Amino acid sequence: MRLLKLIPDNTNIHFLRWRVPFYAVSLVLVVASWTLVMVKGLNYGVDFAGGQEITATFVGDAEAPVAALREEVGKLGYGEPVIQRFGKPNEVSIRTKLPPEAESNPGAAQAIAKKITSTIKAAHPEVRIDGVDTVSGKVSSEFRDKAIYALLAAMVAISIYIWIRFEWQFGVGALFSLFHDVSLTLGMFALFQMEFSLQIIAALLALIGYSLNDTIVVYDRIREDLKKFRKMPLPELLDMSVNETLARTVMTSASMLVALIPLLLFGPESLFGMVAAITLGIFVGTYSSIYMAAPILIWLGVSGDSFVKTESEIDRQERLARERSARP
Repeated sequence: MRLLKLIPDNTNIHFLRWRVPFYAVSLVLVVASWTLVMVKGLNYGVDFAGGQEITATFVGDAEAPVAALREEVGKLGYGEPVIQRFGKPNEVSIRTKLPPEAESNPGAAQAIAKKITSTIKAAHPEVRIDGVDTVSGKVSSEFRDKAIYALLAAMVAISIYIWIRFEWQFGVGALFSLFHDVSLTLGMFALFQMEFSLQIIAALLALIGYSLNDTIVVYDRIREDLKKFRKMPLPELLDMSVNETLARTVMTSASMLVALIPLLLFGPESLFGMVAAITLGIFVGTYSSIYMAAPILIWLGVSGDSFVKTESEIDRQERLARERSARP
């Protein structure tokens, strides 16, 4: 029985031939992603925005009456509510800010939630309340700050590890690759205004881990080839190294997508954002390992001598002495 091979053994794709156009496209996408984040902003969930979030399903209705809900909840005096469809057309998420006096008073927060749900049920008897979450503004800001610190710490720690394990150019390449992957994922959430919560931070950390794993595999092969083929032009050597690891990269990505795609299409709505982030991360992580992490080594000055041990003055004198003594 022959083994299935997604990538033939003699594959020789000239990836580096298109490094400049792909880098230009990637830079444009990174800038566009951060522009979306700055202009449209992220649709923070209650974890990061604070306040109350009530999820409800209007059983028997094709669509939730968003306009009517906004007017009914707005009259209660808790500020302008944020009402969005959540999952199916008849499911909604209702978010309101907590008054200052309710920030540190769980009883007051519960009373506000009860008043909102009672108002909704009075106007729409067929409604089903699926959940009520309350997070104070202070706690939500702490969540947001710690999430940012966690992402930055993960990226910096990974870059330092690769710097020590390989050379500083590889650490810079890995950091830029991770920045590219995280930026495009944030851009997707800003573009489609998908809810950004603690689950998404977990997905981003998983994305960083996957991208790092793929990048290290490519970098390790590049390092070995640099030692063996010191005279080979660097673009040709990078192409060879990427092609040698391509089968492993494609098989790993395909295996993960086999599990993620069904979960994305048929899984629960509460996991959709996290699964979407990881699924996108598989594609951009694989892409960045090939077209971001590898080509940048050319511009950072990596050469065939990068992994050749530098001879100290003492070692040189000892070598010359041995050579003189060995002469007849």
